[in-house]
Amino acid sequence: MADRYQLIAAEVSLYSGKARAYLRYKGVPFDEVLATRPVIQSVVRPKTGLAMVPVLITPEGDAVQDTTAIIHAIEARHPERSVVPEGVLGLASKLLELYGDEWLVMPAMHYRWHYKRNMPLVLSEFGELVAPRLPKLLAPLAGLPLALYFGGNYGRALGISKRNRAAIEQSYEALLRDLDTHFESHPFLLGPRPCQGDFGFMGPLYAHLYRDPVPGALMKRLAPRVADWVERMNAPAPPTAPPPFPADDTVPTSLDPVFQRLFSEHWPVVADTIEGVHRWAQDHPGAKHIKRFVGSHTFSIEGVSHERWLQSFTQWMAQHPLDAYAELDDDARSRADVWLRRVGGYDAMQTPLPTRVRREHNRLVPA
Repeated sequence: MADRYQLIAAEVSLYSGKARAYLRYKGVPFDEVLATRPVIQSVVRPKTGLAMVPVLITPEGDAVQDTTAIIHAIEARHPERSVVPEGVLGLASKLLELYGDEWLVMPAMHYRWHYKRNMPLVLSEFGELVAPRLPKLLAPLAGLPLALYFGGNYGRALGISKRNRAAIEQSYEALLRDLDTHFESHPFLLGPRPCQGDFGFMGPLYAHLYRDPVPGALMKRLAPRVADWVERMNAPAPPTAPPPFPADDTVPTSLDPVFQRLFSEHWPVVADTIEGVHRWAQDHPGAKHIKRFVGSHTFSIEGVSHERWLQSFTQWMAQHPLDAYAELDDDARSRADVWLRRVGGYDAMQTPLPTRVRREHNRLVPA
């Protein structure tokens, strides 16, 4: 048995950036394996039943698929340098992870595929995954089919078209400015050490929005402190123990605009998804697993409406902050409610879950 973990991942992959930064911060021994087509076919698919990365292979040879599941698994095995605060901060951390994983993927995908100046880098890295032995000069040609697949399908699923591209950029640029202001006085989202939310943000803000040329230049120009945070998040584990999360269990007020945007833009999508999952489950009794897409709905960003597909996995992610809120003791609940009312999130935390979901063999099933 090996004594190290293996992370099957790729720099070009959004969620790989989240898992990689997390493992570095935890200081657990791991080797990164490039997620080439042969690796996907010989390792990832046989072990997980899916062709998705990142995947963590434990020293015992077990496979953990999905970044949040990876964090849960490593936290249980290596509790030191925990990224899971308690109380109100724990609720805030899970909300931020949900927002990063499930909402910021929209500007990440928009900027990558809309701006053609990103294509030389993207095609080259995709080509390395598809045909790792091909000469580098020919890699972009090998990567073209994969790029056409991702670049051709993201718009319908996420609800992105020429109708709302300007609105997506307006929202994202406002987020960058708010984060830049926050990082003027805090090194991480909740203070002196990274939380789950930091790693949730790291996925879209690194692979797509920092590394890709067009959004990378935008970030460095508009929000240089955000770019510094990305680099800080990618650094190796510091040799000394990190400082504790704030003892007063208070979310920094400099994050208020971020949470206000989360609850006004993203939470209506979350609520519609929860309703969509319930409808789908009612319409498909006895189904072995819940489909990835469970219908469509209309959402709004910066006042512009568009249709997008309801993605069932969003509910699994949303259950974490909803459960964290429900499990708060009376004192923490009272303090959380004051904060939530301030940022427009109190009603969101009362959202019912008529059909809960859980992950079984890397697929969602009714709980």
